[in-house]
Amino acid sequence: MNSFLKMMKDEAGASAAEYALILAIVGTGIAVAALGLGNSISGAMTKASNCITTPSSGNCGTPAA
Repeated sequence: MNSFLKMMKDEAGASAAEYALILAIVGTGIAVAALGLGNSISGAMTKASNCITTPSSGNCGTPAA
C-alpha cells in the first residue's frame, strides 16, 4: 500500500513501462468489449436469420397468427 501511495505522490513523468501497462489494460478492456459485442451481434443475426427462414415461429417480434 505504501508503494502505491508513493507512486501516486510521484510527480515524475511516466516511464515506458508504465505506458506499456496502461496500454495493456486498455487493450484488454477493448478486447473484452469486442468479444461481448461480437457475441451479441452474432445472436441477433442468428435470430434474424431464423425469422427469415421460418417467419411463423412466433419468435420474430410479431404475434403468431
